[in-house]
Amino acid sequence: MKEPIVKIEHLSHKYSTSWAIRDINMEIERNGIVGLLGSNGAGKSTTMNIMCGVLNQTEGRVLINGIDIREQPELAKTQIGFLPQMPPLYMDLTVDEYLIYTAELRRMEKKQIKPALEEAKERCGISHFSNRLIKNLSGGYRQRVGIAQAIIHKPKLVIMDEPTNGLDPNQITEVRALIKEIALDRAVIFSSHVLSEVQVLCKDIKMIDEGRIVFSDTMDAFNNYVEPHSLLTLMENPPSEAALLQIPGINKVEFLTERQIRLYFTGDSEIAERLIETSVQNGWRMREINLDKTALDEIFKQLSTKSTKS
Repeated sequence: MKEPIVKIEHLSHKYSTSWAIRDINMEIERNGIVGLLGSNGAGKSTTMNIMCGVLNQTEGRVLINGIDIREQPELAKTQIGFLPQMPPLYMDLTVDEYLIYTAELRRMEKKQIKPALEEAKERCGISHFSNRLIKNLSGGYRQRVGIAQAIIHKPKLVIMDEPTNGLDPNQITEVRALIKEIALDRAVIFSSHVLSEVQVLCKDIKMIDEGRIVFSDTMDAFNNYVEPHSLLTLMENPPSEAALLQIPGINKVEFLTERQIRLYFTGDSEIAERLIETSVQNGWRMREINLDKTALDEIFKQLSTKSTKS
């Protein structure tokens, strides 16, 4: 069995007197997308900067494809592609000029650069912009150029920090598809503070809260682990807030529109059935009912509570 592409052991880092991350341990397999999820300030960027060799850790070690990144940083970095939250683009260069420059920074052999350039552009859908200045590209295509620089040297690991941040819905869909394709033959770490992004893309999830890993498992296990606490419902003839609060188990009502309502409830497995039955009896004409996705802050609260009890 092959070693994981990433192995992190007892990783900790301190800024001045405060620990940004504490005793991080994780392993990441050789292909697929792993979500690194956490609120802003949770420790995601510190962890990624250490993994990429941008920052030397206070304690612990990081192995990339079996190489200790602190002891052999140049060799380890040949295995890594990194897309920061703000891609390091040079706006006055053309797409080709910029990608050739990034290939040279990776110390690729000169004969390898041209075919690698064409392959990266083709894969990222930017071949038709080879001679266009980067400053004249849209935000979505700039992001594609950023992804191309992260894969041009064919790394075994690609780390992406909030890669869909600031894009419009169509651009987000396109970038998601590109990330999924890239992950077919390498490991991708996808960092985000947006739960829905991680749920759409990732097969595994690592959650960081206050500098510590609070959850590490598959996305299916995560969805089963976190308890829902609200329902979204659509009614053609909705009742008053007071009438909904009369249903046993419902403790808060929020009207999102005239017909769409979020209902908060206590841990009760029969709440949906009770709501449907009451709706039929009173002619509320319910058209939709779904368990609501739990807010990120609520998830961290649940995970912390369960960690304390265990």
